[in-house]
Amino acid sequence: MLSDTLKDSIREAYKGIVESKSLSPRWGQRQMIAEIANTLARALPDQAGTAGSPFCVIEAGTGTGKTIAYAVAGIPMAQAMGKRFVVATATVALQEQFVFKDLPDIRLHSGLDFSFALAKGRRRYVCLSKLDKLLASDRADNTLALYPDEMAPDDREAGQQEYLAMVDALGRGEWDGDRDNWPQALEEPLWFAVTTDHNQCSGRKCPNISQCSFFKARENLQNADVIVANHDLVLADLALGGGAILPAPEDSIYVFDEGHHLPDKALNHFAGFCRLHTTIQWLQESKKLIGQGAATLAAFDDLQAMLERLPGELDELVNAHQVAEQQVASLFDGADLGEGNDDVVLRLEHGLVPESLQSVSRTLGELFSLLITDLARLEKRLQDAMEGEVAGFDRGEAETWHLHVGAMLGRAENTAALWQQYAVSGEGEDPPTARWITLLQTGGQYGFDLRCSPILATNILRDVLWERACAVVVTSATLTALSSFERFILRSGVPEDSNFKVVASPFDYAGATFRVPPMDCDPSDSEAHTAALVAQLPELLAESPGSLVLFSSRRQMLDVYAGLAGTLGERLLMQGDYSKQEILRRHREAIDAGNESIIFGLASFAEGVDLPGDYCTQVVIAKIPFAVPDSPLEAALSEWVEQQGRNPFMEISVPDAALRLVQAAGRLLRTESDSGTVTLMDRRVVSRRYGRAILDSLPPFRRQLK
Repeated sequence: MLSDTLKDSIREAYKGIVESKSLSPRWGQRQMIAEIANTLARALPDQAGTAGSPFCVIEAGTGTGKTIAYAVAGIPMAQAMGKRFVVATATVALQEQFVFKDLPDIRLHSGLDFSFALAKGRRRYVCLSKLDKLLASDRADNTLALYPDEMAPDDREAGQQEYLAMVDALGRGEWDGDRDNWPQALEEPLWFAVTTDHNQCSGRKCPNISQCSFFKARENLQNADVIVANHDLVLADLALGGGAILPAPEDSIYVFDEGHHLPDKALNHFAGFCRLHTTIQWLQESKKLIGQGAATLAAFDDLQAMLERLPGELDELVNAHQVAEQQVASLFDGADLGEGNDDVVLRLEHGLVPESLQSVSRTLGELFSLLITDLARLEKRLQDAMEGEVAGFDRGEAETWHLHVGAMLGRAENTAALWQQYAVSGEGEDPPTARWITLLQTGGQYGFDLRCSPILATNILRDVLWERACAVVVTSATLTALSSFERFILRSGVPEDSNFKVVASPFDYAGATFRVPPMDCDPSDSEAHTAALVAQLPELLAESPGSLVLFSSRRQMLDVYAGLAGTLGERLLMQGDYSKQEILRRHREAIDAGNESIIFGLASFAEGVDLPGDYCTQVVIAKIPFAVPDSPLEAALSEWVEQQGRNPFMEISVPDAALRLVQAAGRLLRTESDSGTVTLMDRRVVSRRYGRAILDSLPPFRRQLK
């Protein structure tokens, strides 16, 4: 139960913000503050045995003011419990907005006294050791990249010039080593060569530790009351056991803003991947590297036997991968390979692995276990050498080899995890693991990608989050589907005794219209539906200065664009022609100049796009956004539901589509004064049995269902 002191602290903080900023108190915002505070109170030391988990799942409609609500409720609670308040946003951009705009504003006006810091992963910071090595070498990539075929920079000379500029900016104190603060855009291969991960990082033993950008930033986290991260960083920390980069889960109160992304983000972090031909190439290059370093590594007297067998271990792994390649190729016998340049996906039904592939996968798993053990021993001794504890070993050489071996160890661990997932039959897994293989075909050459992923994040998040965290708040404008939290519970595993709440948006939805115009075709007939869009869109779009047209299919978007280019001309801006940010900039610029502008976009424009006022007075949705039918992960999930005698279309496809439709429709009203129209060019929402459930899940727009 909340003490009077805590209640007063929260009330006064909210009152201070409202009064000093001349805001109108919002009922939904106050409701959200109360729900969060009462839920977090379940984690207070004197509340042991209190009914309910200290987890709060709140769907807060657009305009609620979620940021103020969870900050005002959560920060005093965390301070009272001696815990850290960790806010995870969906993107780095939202992180920076929260740190540089929202939190300073809240601290200024609320009267709350708290410190805060921005947390990013190692990959966002330059590694001085790698930067030094690159500039000291004739080659611009003298370490083994994780995926050498994809990560080696093409333009070595341009890379060297960029790296020299980085060193100069660091020396002048004009750059802090954060990629996001570098003034120019950096190509991924160029940046990847000068950043690192936890395997390659030697931590406190690194000679550059006193100037390390990552560790300087990390020191700021040690005493901060509020730590602002993103979902990926929190999940990466949890995957490492928690407490590796951020405070331990037991010492943290987490907020996952835009929390509807949490289950999918978790799946991404625990998925496995192996590209056979590049893995073989990497193993062969690793053998060459070990051979080149034989004389240097000979300083390790206690590792001679291991160093002598390493080349043989790598040869065995190459041979085993070649056997695996043959086994995988045989699975495609008789498959339709299309025209010879298209990738072909083979999903293993029910996640079951053929015995022939299990056998070679077990062999690969065992061989990788040996390699990982040996590389870990070598890495430990290299760390000793970096501290001068190995006679005859230069510290600079030790640092270079630590980077090499750390990269090898990291990739070996990742690849081993994939083969361990293919070394089992998959029988009896509940829920099963999705496993699929992609045949890559380019110019007569082919290769294979093997992938695996849990179909649900339930068990993952239970183990790393729900059973360990002090308390958790998950919030978003779209957490329910078909007016229920069941979809989120299924996919996230959040305990059912958590506090689930829907807080309505303060916006006047009666001032906007949701309409479904007459159409004489069904989207299942893609050709006829595309023709209908080309015929009807000019009249619809003439009604609005700023319009957003959302497609589920890139092919349909391109076809409609081609059909309307002559009619709508320069008013059209299509995803793919420019970056997302550039499209939005051009769109706003056109509207500000008094011109009309129309954006054609796919799923990435259906959420996270903020176009208030005249920038968007009409959203046109081409069809109900059902999931892409050929997604192996979605197919595996549907297969599992069907195997249990349930209806995957009604349990998976329809709720997912309803949620995406709500997200897309949410692009219309961004402020309390906005109005306009959402037009769905899909009659199935009124003609099919499931349509009523989808309609009822939408905000309370006025409806025109002709």
